[in-house]
Amino acid sequence: MHKIDIELVEMTMDVMKYTIDRISSTNPKIGKPKKSEELKALVGETITREGIGGEVAFKKWRKYLMKSNVPVDHPRNLAFVPAAPTRAAIMFDLVTSASSIHGAYWMEGAGGIFCENEAMKWIVSLTGLPKGAFGVFTSGGTAANLSAIVTAREHWRENDAFKGEKGLIIASIGAHSSIKAMAKVADVDILLVDTEDIMYGSELQKTIDGLTEHQRMRLFAVVGTGGTTNAGIIDDLEGIASICEKENLWFHVDAAYGGGALAADSVRHLFNGIEKADSITIDPHKWMFSPYDCGAVIYKNLELAKQAHSQQGSYLDIFKDEGAHGFNPTDYQIQLTRRVRGLPLWFSLATHGTDRYKEAIERGIELAQIAGRMIEKNPHVELVREPSLSCVLYRRIGWSPEDYTHWTYENHRKGFALVTPTKWKNGNAFETVSRFCFINPDTTENDIEMILDSMV
Repeated sequence: MHKIDIELVEMTMDVMKYTIDRISSTNPKIGKPKKSEELKALVGETITREGIGGEVAFKKWRKYLMKSNVPVDHPRNLAFVPAAPTRAAIMFDLVTSASSIHGAYWMEGAGGIFCENEAMKWIVSLTGLPKGAFGVFTSGGTAANLSAIVTAREHWRENDAFKGEKGLIIASIGAHSSIKAMAKVADVDILLVDTEDIMYGSELQKTIDGLTEHQRMRLFAVVGTGGTTNAGIIDDLEGIASICEKENLWFHVDAAYGGGALAADSVRHLFNGIEKADSITIDPHKWMFSPYDCGAVIYKNLELAKQAHSQQGSYLDIFKDEGAHGFNPTDYQIQLTRRVRGLPLWFSLATHGTDRYKEAIERGIELAQIAGRMIEKNPHVELVREPSLSCVLYRRIGWSPEDYTHWTYENHRKGFALVTPTKWKNGNAFETVSRFCFINPDTTENDIEMILDSMV
């Protein structure tokens, strides 16, 4: 399996041709999933004792399996938070894999980690955090949020009075699902402020004031959101930061989606207060045009993260010896084994420069405003709320939840677009509405118009 022969050379050429075709394509297919039984009928057994051969396996991938995926970078994939990695980043993702770099310790991955750190310096500079703040790349927002909250909890438990206590954190109901998920993993309780819109400092203070004495003792962190996934809403970061400082609480900002907009001059002021955070999550694989999977966690005090996450073992001692002196990413987040997933971002930034990044991020914000104006002029639809960052919530007048679902599947079945419904709290009930999320600067005004016209 590890020898070089003519079959390997030919397979390498096939893979490179496929990659070139994929990267240079200007009219990608949106693709649609098939049931597992359907795929099995198409490709048959692929894992056998003897193997089916690379050529056969690759043909099955190209002919059947690839077509059952929805590319996150399709210009009419406006569901969830899509992605639009630059071609430079995609190409260097190949280089990253081919280079076989272990990105945990400087001793093994100095060159790759150096590049990651160069990209990280730019991201940290966008936050306005004080000198000494820094971060590491993770697999995504969930791992980044978990790493931050574990750091906060361990710092809190430095006080002997809290060692036997189960921690408590506060977020809003508009916070990303990963906040609740990581709270389960970290085994901390979570209290949700009942607002899907902006969480203001006054609401947070009211929630804190309503805690029992024991709950207040257990409270150690507050999570603010820098761009909710559902609607692009930015919490009152300035107000929350002031309360966290007064109440001696760790302030974490989940800006996994919205963090890219820190580079956009038109909306940077909306993030005021983020520079007072103790930790921040940003996902470059969302609005910084990096391939999946690339998240980032940033700390104001890097040493606290090291105290929480640095792993010990006799087989690891050599990596921390003076002879291997350097920055060890594994010391600052939950994963020991890691690829240098920040490398594609570094290469793309180095290739294009940060000004081009600013322009592409501003385009997502502009597309949301354009869509908002189109919706206001269209008699069949109406805005649920003003567009925020690159998210637009709107309703088709007269539609039931089933209508939205049918419309989504019908457009997807045709290979036209993927736009999915969501829910928005309207009074005391949750209403089904439609949602755009613009990340890809290749999305056109005509794409938006055609999607809206399909709702008639």
